[in-house]
Amino acid sequence: MGRMRENPRYNVISMRISDEERDRLQKVMELTHKSVSDLMREAMELIASRTDQTDQADQKAA
Repeated sequence: MGRMRENPRYNVISMRISDEERDRLQKVMELTHKSVSDLMREAMELIASRTDQTDQADQKAA
């Protein structure tokens, strides 16, 4: 049996991408030495932070 992880990840998400997108993703993986999962987590955090900034700006304008 494998060891217990502190933050286990059980959810799997799949998506379809074009050959060109796959090539770009592969290049980014090679340049950063990161997995697809790590890159997607970073992308989600980046989008979330941008969304948070937009929400804060909208609240200040209101």
